[in-house]
Amino acid sequence: MVAIVSSLRYVLLGLASGEPAWLEAVARLVGLRSADDEFIRCTGSVDLATRLGTGRPFSAVLVDHRTVGLDRELVRRASAAGCPVIVVGGADDPGRLASLGATSHMVDPPSLQDLDGMLDRLMEAARDEAPNDLTRLEEHLERDEFRDRLDRLKQEIEAEIRRRLVADRGVEAMAKTLRKPLPEDVDFMHASREELANLRKAIYPLTRKLAVRLARKRRHGRKGPLDFRSTMRHSLSYGGVPAEPKFRFPRPAKPEIMVVADISGSVAAFARFTLHLVYAISSQFSKVRSFVFIDGLDEVTGFFEGVEDIGEAVHRVNTEADVVWVDGHSDYGHAFGVFWEKYGKEVGPKTTVLVLGDARNNYHASQSWILKEVQHRARKVFWLNPEPKAYWDTGDSIVGEYGTWCEGVHEVRNLRQLEGFVENLV
Repeated sequence: MVAIVSSLRYVLLGLASGEPAWLEAVARLVGLRSADDEFIRCTGSVDLATRLGTGRPFSAVLVDHRTVGLDRELVRRASAAGCPVIVVGGADDPGRLASLGATSHMVDPPSLQDLDGMLDRLMEAARDEAPNDLTRLEEHLERDEFRDRLDRLKQEIEAEIRRRLVADRGVEAMAKTLRKPLPEDVDFMHASREELANLRKAIYPLTRKLAVRLARKRRHGRKGPLDFRSTMRHSLSYGGVPAEPKFRFPRPAKPEIMVVADISGSVAAFARFTLHLVYAISSQFSKVRSFVFIDGLDEVTGFFEGVEDIGEAVHRVNTEADVVWVDGHSDYGHAFGVFWEKYGKEVGPKTTVLVLGDARNNYHASQSWILKEVQHRARKVFWLNPEPKAYWDTGDSIVGEYGTWCEGVHEVRNLRQLEGFVENLV
């Protein structure tokens, strides 16, 4: 377990019913030395399956032996996704542990909570065993000796864990797990704090580059229809031969954008980065209006007007927007109802509507007829979903029902996919 704070990058999943002591201990150990390491606490077996299905590589999953739903099928699904399963505790029932088929077992380690205090305990024991009080120099030498021994112990444990993981998964699978992805390829829904910080740094140069590229496309877009009069006028210099055809330059209308974004829970990061990108290239649109919701809906267009730092405006969206109606759980149907009642008449034939969210409606009424009406009024309607396609229309996801009334439903899980969609939209 000490290996999770090594110089390598470990991404661990944790699953437990209740709050066993080892969960807190592992979470704390992960952040001791490396900000790249990550420990993700799953809310249940369904959440675990969803994360494993994203295709993101994980080092291992630690499962408490008392977890509801821990069975051979859960272990098989994790192993099929290339993720070793380590069952924590349960040594008093070896028969059950053997039947699960887990990669490894680990005794319930309450002492992990005090691992970082081991050096102090060793020093205290050395003072008790010394015939006389230790001098300052002796204490310094003893502390250095114990620290060196602990470091060697950590290295040996790390090497053994790495050896076992390589033996179980193979060299290529482990290399994939430990490889750090580029910021543009980090999954919005499962990004760590460190990865989110890198995403925020990456989005500024990306938006500048994208704005320049889009402006160049508008200036040097393909030629329009033949300009007959101009062609004939210029042909006079060639003796009446139209040797140099002239074309009209197209002047494409800039689209008007309405962004309607779910900012609840795990999709919040996706909504923040999409709003940031859209407003950073707002000069490419004739008008941009933005609305955010959870189970209530609020317009936040004013937060972005006249601001130099778009990041600060996005922060205000998260802290000041009035988006809770009843209990703060996503209710797309009610949010769409508020949007239609207050702003439906302002949707016109020049408006492109972007809906951002995973369409997980907590089994509330969908009110999909509203999206149908919006589609009839608008130029186009697109839905951007940060979940993997494999999980659309599972559980409480109703993206298929909403997608019936959209020109396109797009999987947008990372910054690279988001950039590609926005470029095509403009």
